[in-house]
Amino acid sequence: MATGTGLQVITLPAELIQFEKALEFIRTIVESAACPHEIEQAIEVAVEEIFVNIARYAYPETEPGEVRIGCKVDQTLNHSRLIIAFADQGKPYNPLEHPDPDITVPIEEREIGGLGILMVKRIMDKVQYEYTHGWNRLVIMKSW
Repeated sequence: MATGTGLQVITLPAELIQFEKALEFIRTIVESAACPHEIEQAIEVAVEEIFVNIARYAYPETEPGEVRIGCKVDQTLNHSRLIIAFADQGKPYNPLEHPDPDITVPIEEREIGGLGILMVKRIMDKVQYEYTHGWNRLVIMKSW
């Protein structure tokens, strides 16, 4: 029989100063699910990358918006899976449609950008994006 925490949601202003509140929200859920420390740290890195990108780039500076974060853990006897969904009404942007940066090229010769989402894709088990009805929705999943 599967159990888990129901979906919990927080809505915050899409501002860098709100990152700690977002992280504390995620930590509370992750810690209640007995997540191993090294996986929790990896999740925090991914959450930071995504939240910071929304805060910096989703909305014009003169019109700050909000970010909704939904989080839940599904658990079975041998397996747990964390699902985190980030939603904003900023400009449409699918970070998954851009090619991964070539990390074999010397750093001074690389194009700017792309390393953060590459890191998220490598840390998490699954990353999905959709844009519907004026909402960007990026979902990340991690199992342990």
